[in-house]
Amino acid sequence: MDNRPVVVAAARTPIGTAGHAFRALTADRLAAPVVAAVAAGVPGRTVDDVVLGNCMGPGGNVARVSALAAGLGDAVPGLTVDRQCGSGLAAVLVAGQAVRSGEMDLVIAGGVESASTAPLRTLRGAAEPYARAPFAPPGHPDPDMGPAADALAAARAVTRERQDAYACLSHAKALRARELGRFDEEIVPVAGRADDQRPRPLRPAFLARLPAAFVPEGTVTAGNSSPISDGAAAVAVVPERLRAGLPGLRLVAGSVVGCDPGLPGWGPVPAVRRVLEHAGVDMARIEAVEIVEAFAAQVLAVTDALGLDPLGADSGRVCADGGALALGHPWGASGAVVVTRLFSRLVRGGAEPGTLGLATAAVGGGLGVAALFEVV
Repeated sequence: MDNRPVVVAAARTPIGTAGHAFRALTADRLAAPVVAAVAAGVPGRTVDDVVLGNCMGPGGNVARVSALAAGLGDAVPGLTVDRQCGSGLAAVLVAGQAVRSGEMDLVIAGGVESASTAPLRTLRGAAEPYARAPFAPPGHPDPDMGPAADALAAARAVTRERQDAYACLSHAKALRARELGRFDEEIVPVAGRADDQRPRPLRPAFLARLPAAFVPEGTVTAGNSSPISDGAAAVAVVPERLRAGLPGLRLVAGSVVGCDPGLPGWGPVPAVRRVLEHAGVDMARIEAVEIVEAFAAQVLAVTDALGLDPLGADSGRVCADGGALALGHPWGASGAVVVTRLFSRLVRGGAEPGTLGLATAAVGGGLGVAALFEVV
């Protein structure tokens, strides 16, 4: 039987800056409306599982809590995945594996992050909460993501000027996409809000005045970095044999790889190369690329290595409607947001069957996640 996994529905919340639009909504209250909306997109089907990525939530299996809050019933379990900033995309790959195996016929997968309500964590006996969990054990590099982005920019000769230009472009694309209604069909309103909070007009002269944010004399600033954000996204994954004529994105190949934990932003490069090799295609065949824009430095280092020019010839291919730099970066959700964006760009946009799209994310601790999709 044809159990090749296909994404047949996709949705997301608006994305809010932490401490602002959704400051009082817990992770399950963000995820539940999206899970419910995606389930409604495949009516008459029984949901076998809900798989959600999450990094900083309260524990207690956020996916299960969200499934119950979405009204899916007691019989639907839940699995919460933590691959940090790649969690949402990794959750989609887990769902694809479950469907491809023949064990499940409908899995809702995605991610959620409520940075606003994430609990502070304290080691037993410590007087103060710790800032974050380690990404690597003692004896290995374990940089915060900001300094790591600066290190990657230096290692790959990504200039401050290019980073600022890319950040400006991301905001301009997102503002234009919102004006044209390109986000309308994918957004599920939450708490009375139906649009993303953050995108705004940026000028290179303004960005050029901002100081280095993480490293003295560094090139990464608040203006060319993504903000900490709240949001959720989810997709419905079914086998080809049960697609029943619904248009969608067939999951052709997926990959999760490790890389130097000192340069975690490099992860998408080996992940994408492995996916392309597995699928037997080259980058020239890819019509749409969505990369989690954690930092402009990281995006440019990765696209340079993959032979893409997002500031020039490939502007319409790479994050064509803007990305996390403009919309925000809800860590556990962002990998699912980029799949939702591919669904809108290719399926809702009427791309021809056979058109290929790529989603990828870098991960703290030195991981890369990538997935290749085909319009069906």
